Amino acid sequence: MVQEKIGEKNIKIVEQFLFALRDKNLSAAPVADDIEFEDPMVGKGKGADALMGFIGGFLPAIEDVKIIQHIAEGDYVVTEWEVDGVFGAITVLEKFFVRNGKIAAYRAYYDPRPILG
Repeated sequence: MVQEKIGEKNIKIVEQFLFALRDKNLSAAPVADDIEFEDPMVGKGKGADALMGFIGGFLPAIEDVKIIQHIAEGDYVVTEWEVDGVFGAITVLEKFFVRNGKIAAYRAYYDPRPILG
C-alpha cells in the first residue's frame, strides 16, 4: 500500500515534467539541480542548466504531449508517451528516477531520425 502511494506520487511528478514541456514552461519542471540524463539526441548530460539548455531548443517544435502508460516501482517511473510537433508524432519510452519530489535522473529511448531529417 505504501509502495503504491509512492508510485502514484512519483507518477504525478513525471506528469508535471511532461506537461511543463507541453506548456513550454520549463520553470514548472520538477528536476533536481544535479539531474543526470541520457537522450539519443544529446548523449549523456548532467545538471539542470544543461538539461534546460537542451530541452529549451526543442520547445518551439512541441505542439502536444500524450501520455500512453506509466509503470511505477519505488523511486522509478517508466513512461511511454508521445510528443507531437513539427517532426510529426514520436513515441518515447523514458525511465525516470525520482528523489525528494524531483526528477534526479532519466534515460530516454526513441528513434531520433524524424528530428534529424
